[in-house]
Amino acid sequence: MESVARQLATVALASALLWSLSGTTARAHEAATPSAGELMDALMWDRGPIGGPFDLIDQSGRRRTDTEFRGKLLLLYFGYTYCRDVCPTDLNAIASAIDRLGPAGNAVQPIFITVDPRRDTVPRLRDYVSSFHPRLIGLTGPERDIRKLALAYKVYYAKVASEHAEPYAIDHTGFIYLVGRDGKYLGFFPPGTPPGRMVEIIQQHLSQ
Repeated sequence: MESVARQLATVALASALLWSLSGTTARAHEAATPSAGELMDALMWDRGPIGGPFDLIDQSGRRRTDTEFRGKLLLLYFGYTYCRDVCPTDLNAIASAIDRLGPAGNAVQPIFITVDPRRDTVPRLRDYVSSFHPRLIGLTGPERDIRKLALAYKVYYAKVASEHAEPYAIDHTGFIYLVGRDGKYLGFFPPGTPPGRMVEIIQQHLSQ
C-alpha cells in the first residue's frame, strides 16, 4: 500500500521542473506531525531547510554518520524492506544509475534509510540491500531518530493497519534525495525517474 507515493507521483513529476541545481501522548505526537500535504508542499516549493545530519546503524551493525561521506554525492532513499513495489523499483533505478556512471559512480554513495526500524533489523537490512547493489548502504536506528531525519527531508510515512492477517504496510512518499559533497541538500528525483535522467543530473554535479 504505497498510496501516498502513487497519488503524489504525478504532482512530483510535474514539479520536477522546479528542480534546483544550486541548490507526551501518541495523539499529541500525531497532532504535531505535519501531514503528507504539508511536507509535500514544503519539499516542492523549497520552503524551509531540507536535510540534516544522521547517526544511524548500517547493515553490518556499524555506526554511520553523515560526516563520513563528505566529498561524495549521496543518493538517499527512505523506504522499508517489506515494501512490495515502489521501493524495489526505485532502488533498482538507483542501482542502474550508479552502474551507468561507470568509474565516476565511486564518487556517489547510495543509502537506503528504513522507515520501519521495528522490523528492519540489521540482519534483514543486510539481506535486503545486497539484492540491489553491492555499494548500497542500509541504515536503521531508534524510531525517534528515524522520524527526526525523515521530517528533516520532508518525508511522510505512517503505518497502515491490515484488514487481514497480513503484516502491516507503511504508507510513505518515495523521493530520491541528492545531497552534495558538503552534506547540503541539492534536490530530489520524483518516483519513477529513469536512471538515465538521474545520471544526467548527477554528472552535472560531479563536474562542478
